[in-house]
Amino acid sequence: MIILITRDEAIQLLEENGCAPNVIEHCKEVASLAVEMANKAIAAGHKVNLEMVEIGALLHDFGRCKTHKIDHAAEGYRLAKNIGIDSEISEIIKRHIGAGISKEEARKLGLPEDDYFPRSLEEKIVAHADNLVKGTRRITTTERIALMRKQEVPEIVIQRVNKLAEEVERLFS
Repeated sequence: MIILITRDEAIQLLEENGCAPNVIEHCKEVASLAVEMANKAIAAGHKVNLEMVEIGALLHDFGRCKTHKIDHAAEGYRLAKNIGIDSEISEIIKRHIGAGISKEEARKLGLPEDDYFPRSLEEKIVAHADNLVKGTRRITTTERIALMRKQEVPEIVIQRVNKLAEEVERLFS
């Protein structure tokens, strides 16, 4: 069964599954920024499913109800699939980490071996918006990359985040 849900239902789902208030506030801010980006992309002539962007962004950290580790994306995907959330929303949840993770990287990180790269415009917009929200504060791509370098994130991952930022921002620049 496929369930298409509203904004209020998405927030309720986060609450009922035990997501912390700060995680829910982060999700709301990511959704706000993602919807702004999607609207700009639409205005520039791109076909973007605005509802999918909003609900996907609200639920992108659904897995944080269970874990705050890197596997929160896989856990959120599993939870969403188990309750029948639309597969396109579930994919946004799975593919929102940074700018994607390869099957090989997933295996090394102890994640289910899968491709976690954002593919659709909706997935890319949500992943990019998430990269630009730290807590509930919006930051720039430059600030995100500086934080990643401080955390000694591999350069290949940093370059992916930068490439995703350029790709998404080209949609409306």
